[in-house]
Amino acid sequence: MPERFVVIMAGGRGERFWPQSREATPKHLLPIVGDQPMLAQTVARVTGIVPAANIFVITTKAQLGGCRDVCPELQDNIVAEPEGRDTAAATGLAMLLVKQRNPTAAFAMLPADHVIHDTAEYAKLLNVAFEAAESPDDVLVTLGIKPTAPETGFGYIQQAGPWRKVGGRDVMAVKRFVEKPDLATAKGYLASGEYFWNTGMFVWRVPVVEAAFKAHAPGLYAGLKQLEAALTQAVVRDTALLQLYPTLQKISVDYALMEKSTNVVVVPATFDWDDVGAWPAIAKHFTPDAAGNVLRGLAMVEGGANNIVISTDGHLTGVVGASDLVVVHTAEATLVVPKDKAQEIKALLERLKQDPAKKKYL
Repeated sequence: MPERFVVIMAGGRGERFWPQSREATPKHLLPIVGDQPMLAQTVARVTGIVPAANIFVITTKAQLGGCRDVCPELQDNIVAEPEGRDTAAATGLAMLLVKQRNPTAAFAMLPADHVIHDTAEYAKLLNVAFEAAESPDDVLVTLGIKPTAPETGFGYIQQAGPWRKVGGRDVMAVKRFVEKPDLATAKGYLASGEYFWNTGMFVWRVPVVEAAFKAHAPGLYAGLKQLEAALTQAVVRDTALLQLYPTLQKISVDYALMEKSTNVVVVPATFDWDDVGAWPAIAKHFTPDAAGNVLRGLAMVEGGANNIVISTDGHLTGVVGASDLVVVHTAEATLVVPKDKAQEIKALLERLKQDPAKKKYL
């Protein structure tokens, strides 16, 4: 079997999970769903697919210590970006790290913070994606989820019919990637049966994704070539990363490569999947009380329904006579927000950024 690698992107801030998720301890370093930090769960899902020595984590300087604590077995394979430059630059750095180890290998780019319970089916489909990427057709492979509702918070992938069977599973050719739609458009996507939710999971061989950078993002590719030359010299590696990485174009891999490429295929994923984008999304992963309240930690609700109440550090948090709230108490900050306004947490965090006395709570 060809050598395979997994690169996990663990640099996000998880702002919509404030106040538990902070700059140094974001969503993927916390047990938002489950008993282990989400990054640890992601690593555990892929450890049986590739050896631990072939798993990289790309994170930020602020989160480097936290990632090392969560993944002590990956110490030397945890790499900190000097600053965030979006997912295309992270993909380019991943490509260079894998290329140093094996210039023809296939590698998966995976987010650190998704919830997947059916790990057996996930392993089967990720292996299918690897096998497709290793075919002589030089394809970029992604995994897509068949939509169950007209979600407006996800990007979509339109398929163009069968590509071929791989590992007994149908793999589809991709017609196009589309950004997050409005509700009417999302309803049309759902009704057509031609679309998948874009999971942000990708698999490709080093030469194939490098060719895509060269063809579709030449400026970014030129910067990566400069960085590659420096990374081969251990003495200047860290200095080169500090100096060159912040100059790379800041753009998502979807915009830079996927939307422009014609050699993309999608593996229809049949495992459960949730990117748990904000606090209300966690409710489906826990057993509520008789009134529909999800309670974690020392939390109580009296005369209220369908609340999410999370309390840490042995602090008792009570909600009386209120419904459809998210209440999150931590040692330093407390959040109270109606469920249907939970996406607006970012506006509060923007105000915190502008207040020197309150920036420490980010």
